[in-house]
Amino acid sequence: MIVKAFQFLLASLVFLGSQSTFAENVSSVFLEDLTWTELQSQINAGKTTIIVPIGGTEQSGPYMALGKHNVRARMLSEKIALSLGNAIVAPVIAYVPEGSITPPTSHMRFPGTITVADDVFEKMLESAARSFKLHGFHDVVFLGDHGGYRADLKIVADNLNREWALSSVRAHALPEYYLATQNEYVHFLKSHGYPSDEIGTHAGLADTSLMLALDPQLVRQDQLKSAAKPSATQGVYGDPRHASADLGQPGIDVVVEKTIAAIKKATARP
Repeated sequence: MIVKAFQFLLASLVFLGSQSTFAENVSSVFLEDLTWTELQSQINAGKTTIIVPIGGTEQSGPYMALGKHNVRARMLSEKIALSLGNAIVAPVIAYVPEGSITPPTSHMRFPGTITVADDVFEKMLESAARSFKLHGFHDVVFLGDHGGYRADLKIVADNLNREWALSSVRAHALPEYYLATQNEYVHFLKSHGYPSDEIGTHAGLADTSLMLALDPQLVRQDQLKSAAKPSATQGVYGDPRHASADLGQPGIDVVVEKTIAAIKKATARP
């Protein structure tokens, strides 16, 4: 009996040790790839920052897929989390404010764009953030890939921080992630001879180059090469015909660099 009891105890210790080792060796930073026990182990080990990538499902002209923002937000958040070393990436939020339905405005004039009301969007973010707080995260970082809801992110972060004033948990709506593509990246393209009307503000040279650097399958490159200059009536503000992955990579690099610095600064504790 003593021998059997010892064998059972030894087997139990080996099992628990293997489970712990497995949890520690899980390489994915995506919350949805983990079991709850693996996630708990990572939080206990110090991964207490949760990045909430926020995309949007909207038209990006005839040559770029509707999921552009969602794919970009997920891939960039992964790069940022891996570099930080103490962060987990939440599932991408793909349903965001995109304009009115009746009458259709902005991107809602094009098939495939999905919109939700601002108050619904804000409530969803608040509920998600409260869930993360409950489970042990100390910092909830909202990263928005779309400029249209930046004000909503700040409203949510401010509301949560007032609510959490007596706790050590904080919410962050960091503008650096989005602004890097509007400032430093645009300056880079201009310094290489590309004019503003080609760089564009939506589905133009900059936007398309960023996508080519991350996931070229989302860009219809064969069609784009032989296309006439797209127009605003096609949902394009700029000219994507000279877009390339080589032009996009510096933009990816600056977004990751600026965002990492901003997260480190925002989450530093006295």
